[in-house]
Amino acid sequence: METSKYSTVEIRSRAVQAVCKGQPQNVVAKAYQVDRITLYRWCRRYEGNSPNGLARKEGSGRPRLLNEVDGQRLRHFVLHPASKYGYETDFWTCRRLIQIAKKNIRVVVSQPTMWRTLRDWGLTYQKPEREYMESSGKLRMEWIKRDIPRIKHAVKKYRAILYCEDEASLSLTAILGKTWAPKGQTPMQKVTGKRGSIAAMSALTGTGGLVFTLHEKRITSEEVIHFLDQLLRYHPRRHLVIVMDQARPHTSAKTMKFVAGQPRLHVFHLPKYSPRFNPDEYVWNHLKHQELKSHQAKTTRELKILANRKLKQMSRDPHLLRGIFFRCCVANLLN
Repeated sequence: METSKYSTVEIRSRAVQAVCKGQPQNVVAKAYQVDRITLYRWCRRYEGNSPNGLARKEGSGRPRLLNEVDGQRLRHFVLHPASKYGYETDFWTCRRLIQIAKKNIRVVVSQPTMWRTLRDWGLTYQKPEREYMESSGKLRMEWIKRDIPRIKHAVKKYRAILYCEDEASLSLTAILGKTWAPKGQTPMQKVTGKRGSIAAMSALTGTGGLVFTLHEKRITSEEVIHFLDQLLRYHPRRHLVIVMDQARPHTSAKTMKFVAGQPRLHVFHLPKYSPRFNPDEYVWNHLKHQELKSHQAKTTRELKILANRKLKQMSRDPHLLRGIFFRCCVANLLN
């Protein structure tokens, strides 16, 4: 279990209060990400000195340049976009925070000290997820209020199987993984210089079911219709509820005419520019960044064979697929 490296007086007090109210120590320790021995020590200190016993004791050695108050102020800066403080982008780097600490807190610290301070305060260096500028939070909330109940009603009414469908492009240009190497000697990875890709389409269920198809051409309405028709044939006696985005092949007149003519098929469209609302989007994320990472395919045919093998392996692992499904922010609402 990962444990936090720093805890405030407030966190320690809440943890002890939970134990005092009858919560098992192992449950509280897990919830607050601390070792059970640490929690036991907090409780003993609380019993002996009441709340004052939970205050952090001064250790020997040189005092920290950034104290608890400074750390709280620094955390406040990080939780707001860097552009608010005059920087060109919204992202924080150690160098920018060193400048902020010097200007606003009147403390000069080194980069290793800043890095260590940020980690101690529960902050990690992360890669942001993309969010489209054209997306609308208001439309997303309206969709959740309007369409989620309709989807769940259709599933219950028809005892239907819920599928989330999506497409992706798999490129010959592989995403490279990381490896250990001597400092200053960047390792080399041979890859093909050819350009090419294949189109993939899949549908995912919350129970860990995955169906997919691969194409060496761009996906159009014909491919979407054929995929939906194959799903209906795969479940000859069941109604299907399909959740998909508003890509043109999904909303074309030809596709909608096919859907209207299938009494066992119920299609719902996600709000525009909302890939995070589609659990099947995470299938492609896992495939590209895990299964196909640093792949050595040299042609689109080799890539298609490799992707087909990897997707078949994934389809035989319902535990993995259920985990992928529930990474989505609306998965619990859909299921």
